[in-house]
Amino acid sequence: MTNENEQMTAPESLPRVDAATPTPAGAHTVEKIGGTSMSRARELVDTILVGSRGEDQLYNRVFVVSAFGGITNKLLEDKKTGKPGVYALFADADEDHGWMEALNDVAREMYRINGEIFDESADRDSADEFVRERIEGARGCLLDLQRLCSYGHFNLAEHMMTTRELLSGLGEAHSANSLALLLRRHNVNARFVDLSGWRDESQPSLNERIEMAFSKIDVERELAIVTGYAQCREGLMREYDRGYSEVTFAQIAALSGAREAIIHKEFHLSSADPRLVGTDAVRKIGRTNYDVADQLSNMGMEAIHPNAAKTLRQAGVPLRVTNAFEPEDPGTLIDAEPAETPGVEMVTGIPVTSFEVFEQDMVGVKGYDAAILEVLTRHNVRIVSKVSNANSIVHHVEAPLKLLKRVEQDLMKRYPSARIATRRSAIVSVIGRDLTGLSVMLEGLKALDAAGIEVISAQDTGRKVDVQFVVGGKDKDNAVKVLHQAFCEGDTNALRPGATESDAPTPATLSQAA
Repeated sequence: MTNENEQMTAPESLPRVDAATPTPAGAHTVEKIGGTSMSRARELVDTILVGSRGEDQLYNRVFVVSAFGGITNKLLEDKKTGKPGVYALFADADEDHGWMEALNDVAREMYRINGEIFDESADRDSADEFVRERIEGARGCLLDLQRLCSYGHFNLAEHMMTTRELLSGLGEAHSANSLALLLRRHNVNARFVDLSGWRDESQPSLNERIEMAFSKIDVERELAIVTGYAQCREGLMREYDRGYSEVTFAQIAALSGAREAIIHKEFHLSSADPRLVGTDAVRKIGRTNYDVADQLSNMGMEAIHPNAAKTLRQAGVPLRVTNAFEPEDPGTLIDAEPAETPGVEMVTGIPVTSFEVFEQDMVGVKGYDAAILEVLTRHNVRIVSKVSNANSIVHHVEAPLKLLKRVEQDLMKRYPSARIATRRSAIVSVIGRDLTGLSVMLEGLKALDAAGIEVISAQDTGRKVDVQFVVGGKDKDNAVKVLHQAFCEGDTNALRPGATESDAPTPATLSQAA
């Protein structure tokens, strides 16, 4: 492995991808493993990593890995519950050292994972020593920063994003190092590729970081196991927060001109969540395009981070989403191609809060829309969809009511005569590469009405890739079932582009983005 302090020259085989210029397709693939799948590392060795592959099939693959499941939550904060991790405790600590026990808890969990993965004591000891070195290094760094900021000249808040990046890198470094060790025990020439910038005094760009790391790797003879976090002067977390690993993955695929980018999940990309509609009803999508992937991302069900999708699309690299534990199944191919025939591919829903601003004097007056958008943006409220008429504007957003109260207060200062209302609701979206001629809005309204579900509003942008139905929050799951039955089950499957006999019902699921 290349010494971190050694000077390296970026190879010509990794062309820079800064513009929408496709790179030549290589013989290799770049593949990503998510945190939930990583927690089943020993099973991965028997499926996508080694399995029944011969020597000539093991290589020409690069694997970008996330931290083991739950580790990033412990390092930062729980993504679902908000429970503080090391980062959140350190940010609120002042001189309190409560974050140190949280860091100890991270170490204990990493040791536990090592104990589950490794049978050989030598491998386990090596993995544990790696954890000790990284954890104690991070502890020393945070203590020094805390002492430094006890002086009035230094402000801790100015260093918190760097602290967040430092802690994030611990999780991916642990998982990549452990997986490489495990593969070497299985006679695979695996190389741990650390992009986390540990004890690296340089500040390269993301492209430079990747190019330097790969300058001495022979992908034809080595299986590179790469950290999903990459330290760079752009600051991945500042831009993408916890979506950084897919951005790293996509940039590696684009820079190296990969033949294909592959995301391994613990489920197939399916026509709906089988927990809602039943495992016998869902269908693997099989093939779709980046336009549909963007719609899924907007609905909170990311096949891939939208910025990562943009990088792959501009570089001309197709994306495949597979089930990591069904290696014989080709999964779903995502590329830039349009559908050959119209068809519904997926039905999915997301809970939202409908934020309505009504002002009788709005009609004919410019500026209301821009002002509302500015306040929502300033409070970092994610907008899923919006609709307006002569004197009201409704934004369907993902945000807690407490945050929306602050938005309301700011808007009332500007428009004191406005009436602002919020209500819990849900958007259920029917999505496909081409919905032309399917009368999705009409048939959807008829199906929902027959099921006794009140539709608050419906929207078709005219691009024929999705139709959105806004329903009451309590009706979301039932609306997904009804619309899936109307468009994706029975004879309607014949209209689905990409549907084949191999798309038999599976227990696979498209879960909410992790």
